[in-house]
Amino acid sequence: MSNYKTAESVSPKHPDKICDQISDAILDAHLSVDPEARVAVDVAGGHGTVFVTGEVTSTATNIDIKSIVRRLAGNVTVIEHIAAQSPEISHGVDTGGAGDQGIMVGYACNETSELLPLEVILARKLNQYLYKKWAFDGKTQITLSDGHIVSIVASFQHAPQDELLARVKRWIRNEPLAVFGTIAYHINPAGDWNIGGFDADAGLTGRKLIVDNYGPRVPIGGGAFSGKDPSKVDRSAAYAARRIAIDYLRARGAREVHVYLAYAIGFSQPLESTVVIDGVAEIAKGYDLSPKGIITLLDLKRPIYEQTARYGHFGNAEFEWEK
Repeated sequence: MSNYKTAESVSPKHPDKICDQISDAILDAHLSVDPEARVAVDVAGGHGTVFVTGEVTSTATNIDIKSIVRRLAGNVTVIEHIAAQSPEISHGVDTGGAGDQGIMVGYACNETSELLPLEVILARKLNQYLYKKWAFDGKTQITLSDGHIVSIVASFQHAPQDELLARVKRWIRNEPLAVFGTIAYHINPAGDWNIGGFDADAGLTGRKLIVDNYGPRVPIGGGAFSGKDPSKVDRSAAYAARRIAIDYLRARGAREVHVYLAYAIGFSQPLESTVVIDGVAEIAKGYDLSPKGIITLLDLKRPIYEQTARYGHFGNAEFEWEK
């Protein structure tokens, strides 16, 4: 088995993350007026145009989508195509059922104070550190071997290679979690670049699933989060699975915990609720895992979602499912 572990992080100005933030900002705008809003909004953008589509059923009828898009994406052409939620879907949700079928995975480990894999936290912290200097499109990637950093990739728009390398090395020297010996640096490896964001590439809501979750060594259920109100269990139940994983990790003094939940559209109770504690599986107990129960537990009908779309949905102590 390989002793190498790699994870990446992307900045809030990455095209996919811009789309995630727009989707969640539109959700927040609806929830701030109508906590019962049903929202499923996807965004595709690039090269001066942003396309917003999806389904919204809400009493908030005056949401200025164009202003939201331009706040996050700049002066772009905005094309809107929003419909109401299908009555055949809403019927199952109205009776308390899940808004769709799906599998959700939760995870927690004792490697970091954030209860996330070390390589994920290091890649994220480095990205956040560089973004403070260059608030543009950018990516970081860190590879560990036996817990030691062996390679770093950092690519940031408008960041001269020598300055970027110096800042990466400064971060390493001051980051308590960064254990290292000889490191292979790949700093703007394709050369310095000044064209980024929507000017260089297209973006799409939900295309950074591994970054949003737990990194590549932890499985995910498959559903994206951004733009979806909490009746959609691929979002809300993923948050509940994270809460359960944290609770069991702390209660059992475990090394790592995986949680697996599964739902059927229109049914309120999960078809599976498995907790795997250091390799030993059991049934999760003590939680109301109906959509209503999860929404109540985590207080999810609030406009809290835009911030989740920036640097991952887990590991931020401000989020209710992390407490």
